[in-house]
Amino acid sequence: MHDARSIAASLVNAVGQPGFAIVSAVDPVNHAVKVRTQPSDIESGWLPYAALQVGTLRISCPPDVGAHVVIQHIDGDAEHGLVACPIYDAVVMPPLSPATGKVAQPGELLIVAGNEEPPQSAGAGLGAATKSAPWWHMTKTGIYSGAGQATETLTNDGKAWVVGGVSMALTTTGLTVTGGSITTDKDVTAQGTVTGDTDTVAAGISGKGHAHSGVQPGSGTTGKPQ
Repeated sequence: MHDARSIAASLVNAVGQPGFAIVSAVDPVNHAVKVRTQPSDIESGWLPYAALQVGTLRISCPPDVGAHVVIQHIDGDAEHGLVACPIYDAVVMPPLSPATGKVAQPGELLIVAGNEEPPQSAGAGLGAATKSAPWWHMTKTGIYSGAGQATETLTNDGKAWVVGGVSMALTTTGLTVTGGSITTDKDVTAQGTVTGDTDTVAAGISGKGHAHSGVQPGSGTTGKPQ
């Protein structure tokens, strides 16, 4: 508990100065927060929480209760301010990328959901996150994303997807699927050039050039292709 004198002293000392605080309450609808200023531990009223972008493009990412933030006072008034941004500290550390196993490097953007709410427990470890939570990592050479056992990779060479033991890759040579079957409720059509050089091959057998044996006269049936 703080008496009126200590609160007044804290406000006077805070005039015109940015400082650190801990988020104590969050209002996602109004993108506002309450914070407990540090080191005085006095709770503020509702303050606007700075946004990444507002306008025709809007980005909303309210903080968690317990997040370490920077508070900025407006026009030197300690009773009116805004929460400028969250910061990492010795307890809440940057996340590790599931793609590289490292934290984001200069020139990269990493977003990892499912981390423990701050303050993290001492045993959480660097980058601890729910394994099934989605993530997205843009590097200088590619874009990587995933959720649980599903991952997606986009590079200059093509695009690849992996879900469990099934993988699919789209490159300049075509589309390749390994580890699983292809199922569709519609026809599969191969459209070739005017020379008619397109074919469908199954288990090494041409769809248009194979021969049938064991034709039964009058039955209209044939044996397996050879």
